[in-house]
Amino acid sequence: MAAAGRLVDHHRHDQARIADRGDANEGRHVLARIDAAFDLVGGAGLAADAIARDTRLGRRAARLQPETRAFVAGRYCHARDGRTFDCLSPVDGRLLGKVAWCGAADVDAAVQAARQAFEREDWAGLPPRERKARLLRLAGLIEQHAEELALLETLDMGKPVSDALAVDMAGSAYTFAWYAEAVDKWSGEVAPLDPSLLGLVTREPVGVVAAIVPWNFPLLMASWKIAPALAAGNSVILKPSEKSPLTAIRLAALAAEAGLPDGVLQVLPGAGDTGRLLAGHMDVDCVAFTGSTAVGRQIAGCAAASNLKRTWLELGGKSPQLILADCPDLEQAARAVAGGIFFNQGEM
Repeated sequence: MAAAGRLVDHHRHDQARIADRGDANEGRHVLARIDAAFDLVGGAGLAADAIARDTRLGRRAARLQPETRAFVAGRYCHARDGRTFDCLSPVDGRLLGKVAWCGAADVDAAVQAARQAFEREDWAGLPPRERKARLLRLAGLIEQHAEELALLETLDMGKPVSDALAVDMAGSAYTFAWYAEAVDKWSGEVAPLDPSLLGLVTREPVGVVAAIVPWNFPLLMASWKIAPALAAGNSVILKPSEKSPLTAIRLAALAAEAGLPDGVLQVLPGAGDTGRLLAGHMDVDCVAFTGSTAVGRQIAGCAAASNLKRTWLELGGKSPQLILADCPDLEQAARAVAGGIFFNQGEM
């Protein structure tokens, strides 16, 4: 029961956190979704290695046939050189599938499709209200397919289904909905100048954005990167971790169903070489990366050595916790430190 109590605490914390953000009605809607997801697994938390003991979820997990191909120019496709890597479940070591390992030819094809979509203004040229509507549709599709996505996430990287539903899926849908609502609320500025001068500040998409995300919060981290980039009108190429690529690959089809044009969101699975190819590509305008400091240095180096592209890095692992002698509540501090270390199986 102690584990169940900790999960309830996390659930209530997420409720409070989301209730403090954004529009009240939207917040209530998301909280309702979190409650529904939490009720689905009984509130006590269904561990990844216990899926089979839940009859309904076990049957659905057994029926899952994950897509393992890359998504380029609006369709799923194998890597051009035929390379694949094994996607193994940490739950029981089973082979979930052989995933496309994208190389230089695949990166070139994806970048070309992204650039063409951007130059044609297939996405960036849409009225803001239309981009907003399609991103809201994508948020709704993530909610609609939350259980499928959560099972994929659990089988792929091992987190409890309850966390995948209540945190990752609800948070991903919320992120897309939040940035969708922001689309028609960003505006430029008129600079205060001499009366004989007119100074305008406009906000424009940067172009082709590469997003490279880690394995511990696969879909949620991807949402944090691609939702704002899409909201601004960019074309995005997502490179998920080779340890957890399945929800990113599935997201591509949901985005197409939501109405994103071909080439606007593409997914290239692969290992570190795929990420380096994106970071060093001359026709990628920006790269965003979350991961280790060592790999972040490589990403920054590739970006600088190519076209000096904009680079956004979130680096490092666990940070030291400092509790000073005048801390008024050591019990609360200890709980916070333990939560920060061990939440998400310690994959923080």
